[in-house]
Amino acid sequence: MGLKVTLKPNEKIIVNGCAIRNTGRTHALHIESRADVIRGKDLLEPDNSHTPVGRVYFMLQTALIFPTEREELVPRIQSGLADLALVFGGENLHHVFEAANRISQFDFYKALTHLRPLLRHEQKLLQMGRAQQVEAATG
Repeated sequence: MGLKVTLKPNEKIIVNGCAIRNTGRTHALHIESRADVIRGKDLLEPDNSHTPVGRVYFMLQTALIFPTEREELVPRIQSGLADLALVFGGENLHHVFEAANRISQFDFYKALTHLRPLLRHEQKLLQMGRAQQVEAATG
């Protein structure tokens, strides 16, 4: 059983470190063997990786795209997840543990899927903090 990926016009995908961009219309790819795949929309730009969750996500994405970097990155990712486990609770803590579990299985894409909700939660917290700072400064 392979992986079917449907690409929208001009959508980017990375397969085993090779960036591929779709052209004019929708296309479907059937990936029939084991491959490391990530869609362009799931990529975090380096400029957006300056938060605790963002740093871990970016290292994990790098490990997915560049297998030669994994040996160095996995211990750093695990350390970053341990730090996040000290901060997050409830459902968010579950995502941290699931990401760590997937990394131990070298399933980097699934680990990323568990970090995405944490990225969204972290952004909400940062926006709330900025709003409070503005309110305090103008209040």
